Amino acid sequence: MLRRTKIVATLGPATDKAGMLKQLIATGVDMVRLNFSHGIAGDHRRRAEQVRREAARQGRHVAVLGDLQGPKIRVGTFSEGRARLEKDAGFALDPDWPEGGGNVQGVSVDYGDLSSDCSAGDILLLDDGRLRLQVKKVDGRAVHTRVEVGGWLSNNKGINKLGGGLTAPALTQKDRRDIKLAAELELDYLAVSFPRDAADMQKARQLLRAAGGSAHLVAKIERAEAVADEAQLDELILASDVIMVARGDLAVEIGDAQLMGVQKHLIRRARHLNRVAITATQMMESMISSPVPTRAEVCDVANAVLDGTDAVMLSAETAAGDYPVETVEHMAEVIVGAEKHRARRKPPRVMQENYPAGDACIAMAATTIANHCRDIKAIICQTETGNTALLMSRVRADIPIFAFCRHRSSCSRVALYRGVDPVLMEVEGMDGPTRDRQAIAHLKKRKLLQEGDFVLVSRGYHQDVGGNTDTLRIVQVD
Repeated sequence: MLRRTKIVATLGPATDKAGMLKQLIATGVDMVRLNFSHGIAGDHRRRAEQVRREAARQGRHVAVLGDLQGPKIRVGTFSEGRARLEKDAGFALDPDWPEGGGNVQGVSVDYGDLSSDCSAGDILLLDDGRLRLQVKKVDGRAVHTRVEVGGWLSNNKGINKLGGGLTAPALTQKDRRDIKLAAELELDYLAVSFPRDAADMQKARQLLRAAGGSAHLVAKIERAEAVADEAQLDELILASDVIMVARGDLAVEIGDAQLMGVQKHLIRRARHLNRVAITATQMMESMISSPVPTRAEVCDVANAVLDGTDAVMLSAETAAGDYPVETVEHMAEVIVGAEKHRARRKPPRVMQENYPAGDACIAMAATTIANHCRDIKAIICQTETGNTALLMSRVRADIPIFAFCRHRSSCSRVALYRGVDPVLMEVEGMDGPTRDRQAIAHLKKRKLLQEGDFVLVSRGYHQDVGGNTDTLRIVQVD
């Protein structure tokens, strides 16, 4: 059984070990993540080159994602590296506090406008919500708080505001430099951290295109403001090519109790709006130091798969963990297990709507036939940009979709789409029937089709024009 849900692995020191990247790609990683919050440009350049070289050697298409750091607001440093905050004690967050002089009374912050975003009664959450402070008063640039939930606070831990409301811009000066790096590296995808609305994504796209980049944009949903209004959320999704359910900061801002419902809603809206969804953060966190996941983690991954996410993402598990390859192996097993037991589906809402003539119409026709004709063994989608394959993947079908592309860049992007297997095929000088035969011969060679099977084949009359899919055929394999 082909695995349909894709796996994203973050690269880091653990994957730099000799032979590790080769094993990860062989194990089935579909996309790698370069985390611009860590490392230098040379690290990201080297890793991107290694991934592409190894993927080509193995005959696979692995997408490369760059992840902008964004305006993560952090405390400064402590004189002893950390301080223990006791319940009900006072604690100050002050941009003017001496750097390196943090103690039990207060610490510096790297966001000068924190006081403008806070008022008495607000709740600030530190270190991914492990510590909870209530704002008592604002005095100039200093925010004075009372500790509600204490504990150890160490250097450079993050700050969130319960319910959202911190107004730091989504794109920092570092992000603008990294956007130029993303263009230079010709990344397939670029993730924008902490976008509030569609305007943040549009600005990022403008900067990326100006730098010469063509990557598809990923909106990391991690601010409470992003999910507070339905219309604004849809606009944000539509301004992006992909959304990432970034559950760490999002859970801190909206509360853990709300997270699962919001995750399901985000995946559902992304699919309905013909966008891709990645589910991320702590999916197999225990495997940073354990060779097996917990049953709760297994259920978490399976739940995301059943929700229809396109991909599940590993962060520290592969970037810095002790068992990167084993983590990918376990995740793949869980995905396949979940995909065998999908709940009975009702006809999706998108199949009840009207579509203009063109690739959307062809895509819906193909998936309708595939879901209702048991003789169809596969869909062959000959696509210039990958868009028709994306549209097909928005409707769950029990059979695989093979996207035959003539550009490596299209193959790499398609590698992220749920249920779609990219294939690079040279079609120069071929007419339509010859292209069909070539595609079928490729799948027969891989033993994915055999004589007598039926396949659906979609393509455009003009092979070098995107958005021109206008033909759908049922073909029996010779």
